[in-house]
Amino acid sequence: MQAYRVSGIAPFGSQKQKFSIDLVADSKEDAEHRCYSIMGSRHKATRRSINIESVSEIDPRTSTEARVLHAFRDEIAAAGGPIAQAEEE
Repeated sequence: MQAYRVSGIAPFGSQKQKFSIDLVADSKEDAEHRCYSIMGSRHKATRRSINIESVSEIDPRTSTEARVLHAFRDEIAAAGGPIAQAEEE
């Protein structure tokens, strides 16, 4: 299992907005599938309406998603804890 960051554009209500979600998956294709599943479940968006722009493998210590931190908690603790992201202004 690896940590992936999926980003793209999806309809949220009457507007289309950019999104970025961190996932735990076996491969890039699995990460795409999980993203479609989560976005459809949360926002009732169909697979056709979700435009995935990029899928990239990430270091799990850079994520703030609870499911990623939980999946890699032993590795993160062994590496010295999470890496703090620079705050956006």
